[in-house]
Amino acid sequence: MAVASVKATEQQEMDLRPADETIAEDAQALSAQLQAMRERLFAPSSRKTLRTFTSGEAARLVGVSDGYLRQLSLAGEGPAPVVGTGGRRYYSLADIDALRHYLGEQALAKGNVAKARSYVKWRDEARGEHLQIISVTNFKGGSGKTTSAVHLAQYLAMTGHRVLAVDLDPQASLSALFGYQPELDLVGNDTIYGAIRYDDEARPLKDIIRKTYFHNLDLLPGNLELQEFEHVTPRALAERKGGDAKSLFFARVQNALQTVAHDYDVVVIDCPPQLGYLTLSALCASTSVIVTVHPQMLDVASMSQFLFMTSDLLGVVREAGGTLNFDFLRYLVTRFEPNDGPQAQIVGFLRSLFGERVLTSPMVKSTAISDAGLTKQTLYEVGRENFSRGTYDRAIESLESVNAEIEQLIHTAWGRKE
Repeated sequence: MAVASVKATEQQEMDLRPADETIAEDAQALSAQLQAMRERLFAPSSRKTLRTFTSGEAARLVGVSDGYLRQLSLAGEGPAPVVGTGGRRYYSLADIDALRHYLGEQALAKGNVAKARSYVKWRDEARGEHLQIISVTNFKGGSGKTTSAVHLAQYLAMTGHRVLAVDLDPQASLSALFGYQPELDLVGNDTIYGAIRYDDEARPLKDIIRKTYFHNLDLLPGNLELQEFEHVTPRALAERKGGDAKSLFFARVQNALQTVAHDYDVVVIDCPPQLGYLTLSALCASTSVIVTVHPQMLDVASMSQFLFMTSDLLGVVREAGGTLNFDFLRYLVTRFEPNDGPQAQIVGFLRSLFGERVLTSPMVKSTAISDAGLTKQTLYEVGRENFSRGTYDRAIESLESVNAEIEQLIHTAWGRKE
């Protein structure tokens, strides 16, 4: 009873404190625990690393048979794998990319350009293949937006594209999945805000971009400073700073990304779950858009309002000189439970309304994805051995189907015939 009484007294004292002090104390305590957790999970450097891939996984990613990969290894051709116990061969993602380039060069030497392009998927600017900027967005939190964005970015990097992932959400969930703790790892001007701000402290975007442990996948991390753009933009508009269309808020993300366009094939932007200046800037910069939707009636109703508001605001932007030409706009059904009858009805309803604008493959709800998230990992980062085979296979099949469909849309926008 005495202990309970002391705790009750402490709680009463906390309730009497100013709210900002209590919240600040809770934030510090949580941050410290998250840092301790990261040090335990990713020791000794407290930084994430990517696992190696089996020869079977490497062969599937490159698009050859495991037997052919073994022949190359035995002949000493291409990158040398690490040979483990029992003669099992393992490749890093960088090895897999080097293997693609090796096979591409071999195909070119034989005059087979199409085959070479199937291995090395980098866009060809000489052929008019423009930088593909994809915004993943929704008005409502919990729609699987960040999960979809991070798996798409990683999939595209694993399949041979040069990718820039942009965390535009001040909550920085995407950055956390890449191993960053925003309040500890980032200081001022370490997000895209550093390149799109209106004052003289703006930095070149190339100086802000960070390499990740994923080969061919770079990151523009996020943190709370992104919210500054929401605060200062109304003042900049009122003061008419940068009156030409290229300098207005809706062109700033696009202009910043164009400064690094030659280095990437695809940019994947994880938008905040609100329709503010950041989201509008991302949409104006985008060549394509993925709208995530959880198949529940409340979420669908919320999406209706999101679409109305987006249409109105983008219309204003277009009248002000913004360009809005999407290669594709697709709705991605997320957290889908195939055996849930009402969800299946809602998906059918969406398909009847929007037709092919609803991606054929849904992102299924899976304990494998949520379990991987407990250690700030994605399903591509954890091995199959960590789950029951059926659970892992169902989840990875869903991810692969969704992301392969988006990859095909990207290649179609580039004019590739595959």
